[in-house]
Amino acid sequence: MPLSNRRTLTQYLIEQRRRFPQASGALNALILDVALATKAIARSVSFGELGDPVGRQLVDAAKSHAPVVNVQGEAQKPLDVISNEIFLRTSEWGGHLAGMGSEEMEAPYQIPAQYQRGKYLLVFDPLDGSGNLDVNVSVGSIFSILRAPQEVIDSGRDRPQRDVCEADFLQPGSTQVAAGYAIYGPVTMLVLTVGHGVAGFTLDHNLGEFKLTHPDIRVPADTQEFAINSSNSRFWEPPVKRYVDECLAGKTGPRGKDFNMRWIASMVAEAHRILMRGGVFMYPKDTKDLGKPGRLRLLYEANPVGFIMEQAGGRASTGRRKVLEEVPTGLHQRIGLVFGSKNEVERIERYHAEYDAGTDKPYSSPLFNERSLYRPEALT
Repeated sequence: MPLSNRRTLTQYLIEQRRRFPQASGALNALILDVALATKAIARSVSFGELGDPVGRQLVDAAKSHAPVVNVQGEAQKPLDVISNEIFLRTSEWGGHLAGMGSEEMEAPYQIPAQYQRGKYLLVFDPLDGSGNLDVNVSVGSIFSILRAPQEVIDSGRDRPQRDVCEADFLQPGSTQVAAGYAIYGPVTMLVLTVGHGVAGFTLDHNLGEFKLTHPDIRVPADTQEFAINSSNSRFWEPPVKRYVDECLAGKTGPRGKDFNMRWIASMVAEAHRILMRGGVFMYPKDTKDLGKPGRLRLLYEANPVGFIMEQAGGRASTGRRKVLEEVPTGLHQRIGLVFGSKNEVERIERYHAEYDAGTDKPYSSPLFNERSLYRPEALT
């Protein structure tokens, strides 16, 4: 399709809104605010070690950019702080939000009193994969839009307006109104769902606009590619070990085909690869830290990516059930996550079900058996 004929993000959202004549347009406006944030973050990321002077003005000029520890116990990089500020400043003023939640902030963010409040909640990971910035690997931003509880929406009409609290955000992923991510790679892309499939937009730097380049993204049901951090294998549950061992056994194993393994350590990049060509991503529950039943955050990582995968014909799961069915218990709750090509995710779920029921038959390959330097008869 000629570039001049490609629809912009604004045009796409207008078309989606026409499905619902009664819609106010507030959701469209909020998504465009988020898109503006991702453009600004893309600019800051592109400066790298040179530093973006405009982005740095968003943080206190007197604040040291030495790494600090955020609520997750992770060292913040300057771009983590800048990206978080960009999300807040571009989204707080429009009158569409009742409050926000961020990976970088312990408590919900209250909309400043000088701005009108709206009917939506925004949760986000402002810069996913920021640990890869030093090696110039693709990073991204993830976001999810929820409806605020009715009592929050109604407050301020006939009674004093109340601030949002953590409980307002604790909604299962199935209630998401929209979700998406931006990936800052060789090109900047915004991938979005508003509940009617998944569309991908590429940033046209000449116009400063996101153009529709991937109108109906679908995840292939089958794949020969998986992504997992194999350094954690000693902590995996048996169903995960079974699945990975079978994949590694290749054509001579029970799967009868060879698999490729990938690991980028940037979930946005992993999700994007899977959307483009299929695959399965696993960051499962393990025993590495019994106080953390998973690595990824449910509200602003697992849920939005899960919503996108489901809308693209894939599947997202905890390993035992759909992740979108999980009822959050905290703003920063962690969870195990498996997503991607539907048939592979369902196989992993089946392995977990068989293990829980005691009917599993773990695969054991001679390739991975213990070996000795001595002949068996020499040991007798």
